[in-house]
Order: sequence, then structure tokens, then C-alpha cells
Amino acid sequence: SAVIAEREVGFQELHQLEPPYIVGNGRGDEPVHTWPRRNAVGGEIAKIGDVLQGGPGAPGVITGRARIVLDPMDAPDMDPTDILVAPTTDPSWAPLFLSVGGVVVNVGAVGSHAAIVSRELGVPCAVSVIQATTRIPEGALITVDGSTGTVTIVG
Repeated sequence: SAVIAEREVGFQELHQLEPPYIVGNGRGDEPVHTWPRRNAVGGEIAKIGDVLQGGPGAPGVITGRARIVLDPMDAPDMDPTDILVAPTTDPSWAPLFLSVGGVVVNVGAVGSHAAIVSRELGVPCAVSVIQATTRIPEGALITVDGSTGTVTIVG
């Protein structure tokens, strides 16, 4: 029907927008028409010396090359010195955790998939590093401190 088609169009339009990091109870929230398009979200590219602050996910410190992965099916070959930088993770990402030395995610908390799996495997993890996948350059040398949730661009 026309109503279903109209709702499908509306759904697809909303899917192209990036909601605010925290959506509250409706009071003080940013109106939908002000949300940026997903492909326009990025923030400033981090430079050497910049520290991105997130939250602690799994303890430990590692320095390695950032590997930006947006879809686990498109992941490149990685080695134990690489650091997985992803939007978020779910069980389909689990095999990648076995081949990296650290994890950084845009969204997550101490009870999130990325944090739990990282703790189980003893891999340092920083969660809630907002826009990590767009701010951290692919291949950048970064240090992840999973106890403090910091990601430092070192090279």
C-alpha cells in the first residue's frame, strides 16, 4: 500500500543519518533534521600526539598499527601487532579478535561485546572512542591503554 511505501522511504532516509551519540528522553535532543548524513560524519583527522579519550574496555597497553575495519567480512589480513579499529562489534567480529593485539571501538561500554571478548582474550580495548574509525588514519601507529580508554597517535 501507499502507506507502507511511504514509511519505507522514511526509514531509508533516517538510515542515512548519523544520530547523536546519546539520545535522551526527547527533551533537549537534537531534532532529526539537524543530524548529519552518515557519509559526512568524520571530525578532524587525528595527528601525531593527539589523544582520543574513550572508556576502559579491557586492561593493558599496546602500540601497533591501526587497521580500520567497517565490516568483518571485508577485514584485511591482520597480525598480532595490529589494532582493530571498528564502529562496534558483535559475535560475527569474534574471529578478528584472535588475530590482533588491541581493539578500539566507536561505541561500547564495559559490558559490550568488544570489551567482554577483549577481556576474555587478554587484549587491551578502548570503548566509546567517538568517531575513532574516521579520526584515526588507516595504518597509523597508535597506543591503546585499555585501563584508561585512551588512544594516542604516535606515528
